[in-house]
Amino acid sequence: MRILLWHVHGSWTTAFVQGPHTYLVPVTPDRGPDGLGRAVTFDWPDSVVELAPGELRETDVDLVVLQRPHELGLAEQWLGGRLPGRDVPAVYLEHNAPDGNVPDTRHPMAGQPGLPIVHVTHFNRLFWDCGPSPTAVVEHGIVDPGPLYTGDLERAAVVVNEPLRRGRTTGTDLLPRFAEAAPLDVFGMRTRGLAERLGVPEERCRSHELPQRELHRAMARRRVYVHPVRWTSLGLSLLEAMHLGMPVVALDTTEASAAVPEGAGVLSNRLDVLTDAVRGFLADPAYARHVGEQARTAALARYGLPRFLDDWERLIKEVAR
Repeated sequence: MRILLWHVHGSWTTAFVQGPHTYLVPVTPDRGPDGLGRAVTFDWPDSVVELAPGELRETDVDLVVLQRPHELGLAEQWLGGRLPGRDVPAVYLEHNAPDGNVPDTRHPMAGQPGLPIVHVTHFNRLFWDCGPSPTAVVEHGIVDPGPLYTGDLERAAVVVNEPLRRGRTTGTDLLPRFAEAAPLDVFGMRTRGLAERLGVPEERCRSHELPQRELHRAMARRRVYVHPVRWTSLGLSLLEAMHLGMPVVALDTTEASAAVPEGAGVLSNRLDVLTDAVRGFLADPAYARHVGEQARTAALARYGLPRFLDDWERLIKEVAR
């Protein structure tokens, strides 16, 4: 099949395009948000094909995967008047948990004819008000980076993009407490100057903006992964850390309890429990490695790439039919 989707979420798309189809990705001269084209920092197969908006008008498309509300009108325009859900099969993929007046947040595509809404977690489907729209859940899948964990650095890894802008949502305000338990390495976009803004010594909260190809090995050298997120969808960085074989410490919010079973890490909404867990992993490398092995086993079973692609195949066939 020929599937049209925008390059919006690099990590999710990397897993999705491992399937057996041809993936049409819009590209514009400025490579802006609506035309990023192929990824530069992720490894995508040759089945991902860039097409300019003018080329899409004459291109046969079997399925459209929408991910942002404005893409519905954009797709109709670039496909020469073919409306997703009416003239070409389509789904709307919702990456995020609802925001605003939760749990009464109405989904922007609720009630859109012919457009099923696909969520990445069961928590998200429960909390979004999708009205009469059919809904489905396809949980995340991860391209396995391999058991790279060494834990040789007595530091904790955190992965978050734009922590200063996102603030309490991603638990940025909690980082000083975690920095008391272990020196932190915070990986992600726009993390520069984080320690100064938080009033934490630089050595206790280092910032790193690494390309994707270097991130996993850098994470895996840290003794433990800390996931301080209060309210977002299930973070792929948490699942990637588990795939690496890292022990994880996370807030017990949104879908985290489903992702991290007992023995694979420590979940709690008590900061003292979480910081004690971080200290414990730093002090006992053998225990940290054992828990990390349990985390990897759990992540491969629930969030492995084969299960993810199989779930999408079933959904694609149903929608296209």
